[in-house]
Amino acid sequence: MKTLGFPKSLIGILRRSIQARAVASTVVLSGIALTALGGFLSYSIGNGLFNTRLNQVLNESQRSVVQVQNTFSAANVTDEVALQTLMNSVVPSLESNTSNQDRKVALLRTPGQQDPSLVLQSPISSALDTSVIAPEFRTKVAAASSRLQYQSVTIKDSFGNHPGLVVGAPIQIPLAGAYELYLVFNLQSEQDTLDFVQRTLVVGGLFSILMIGLVSFFVTNWLVRPILVASEVAERIADGDLEQRVPAKGEDVIATLGRSFNRMADSLLKQITKVTSVSQMQQRFVSDVSHELRTPMTTIRISGDLIFRNRDKLAPSLKKDAETLNDQIIRFEALLGDLLELSRFDAGGVRANMELQDIQYVIGSAIASIEPLARSKGTKINISLPNQLVEAEIDGRRIERLLRNLLANAVEHGEGKPIDVHVAADERAFAISVTDYGIGMSREQLDRVFDRFWRADPARQRTSGGTGLGLAISQEDANLHNGWLQVWASPGKGACFRLTLPLQKGTVFAHSPLPMPPAKALWDIPEDFYND
Repeated sequence: MKTLGFPKSLIGILRRSIQARAVASTVVLSGIALTALGGFLSYSIGNGLFNTRLNQVLNESQRSVVQVQNTFSAANVTDEVALQTLMNSVVPSLESNTSNQDRKVALLRTPGQQDPSLVLQSPISSALDTSVIAPEFRTKVAAASSRLQYQSVTIKDSFGNHPGLVVGAPIQIPLAGAYELYLVFNLQSEQDTLDFVQRTLVVGGLFSILMIGLVSFFVTNWLVRPILVASEVAERIADGDLEQRVPAKGEDVIATLGRSFNRMADSLLKQITKVTSVSQMQQRFVSDVSHELRTPMTTIRISGDLIFRNRDKLAPSLKKDAETLNDQIIRFEALLGDLLELSRFDAGGVRANMELQDIQYVIGSAIASIEPLARSKGTKINISLPNQLVEAEIDGRRIERLLRNLLANAVEHGEGKPIDVHVAADERAFAISVTDYGIGMSREQLDRVFDRFWRADPARQRTSGGTGLGLAISQEDANLHNGWLQVWASPGKGACFRLTLPLQKGTVFAHSPLPMPPAKALWDIPEDFYND
């Protein structure tokens, strides 16, 4: 497992760093190019050395063959001893054992001759192994009629194997018949030269790749550094430090990018300042108006209650007006309370009263408060509870208000169909979902469902008199508990709101115990649920 750590780390660096990818790409491509160039040069140099040495060998061999043939042709010997002595002198005269040239000689009698006048001993260099002269090559030389023939061979000695060349030509010796002259050249010096060149190319190539990598690192670092600086500045701006700017010097494209970034940041700062100012003014306005309305609202409430309690003493038409007035006063008072609550959220003055609560009790209280509305709509509430007791550290009043709001919305939009309430918990969090099967919402409506004063259908008559602030306050309550309030909906299929909260204050969770939307509940609410 440890062997996989380095490749994974390297892949991680390449994914995160554009500079690392640029340097790696440059080094790899340069390595491929240098390998191809080195291979071509090595082949060309090796081929050149061989051809040069081959031409030199053939020229030397041609002179040697002519010299030997002339020696035998000009010799005036008639006895076997004198002719053998002359043949034996040929080999030493053609041998060479210098440091840069190693040449061995063999004068071999051509086999298959009929009735030779003399059969003489074939002189051969003492260090020459005649097995390097293949029988096929000898046949070719014998039939060459004075033309030189050559063949690449491997010469073996006590130091190892060496590359070599064998050059052969036919020779006619008076009284002795047809012979073959072979000159064996050792090409180890040329091979050593080629090896040195190849080592030089390899070392030079590696050094070149290293230098290319270093140069590309410094060049890309010079190019990437302004981008890294811009990225760091962008991160600081994103974190709220709107005064950060990118240093922009020079007239090149990097400097132009920096100045453009700074202009964008300046424009963004102006827009944010303007929006913040407007938002603060709006929040102050809502807060001031809400507080200023409390006193006249109290007076109106007292007067309205007095009129409502004595409505039976009024004329029938005035009695109806008194009831309408009372409903509107209640609705206006609820709106005023919501506005005050939102103003406290905006001011950051809301603190949750966290206590260990039985989630079943909180849900029961919320359902009990909404039950009259559900019965008036003919809506049945189904509930699915976990087998074990679920206790969580929450502000029970706020969570009960949140659930009451979700249930009221489900009843209003459920078109009399059953409502499912699901509860689930794991080791870190618990979740409550409220699902209706009514009119649902479109994608555009989902995007605005938590906006303040927004309603999916403003023209639709609601019996509960909603203000359009309930879901916005519910979202704030969920955030206050470091939880999630999420929604799923489909036109004509209904909607599902899921609340996910930590079991303990400060606990971090990554997923909800409930899917969304959950499977439809099969359990009805227990008869004694409201009484627990």
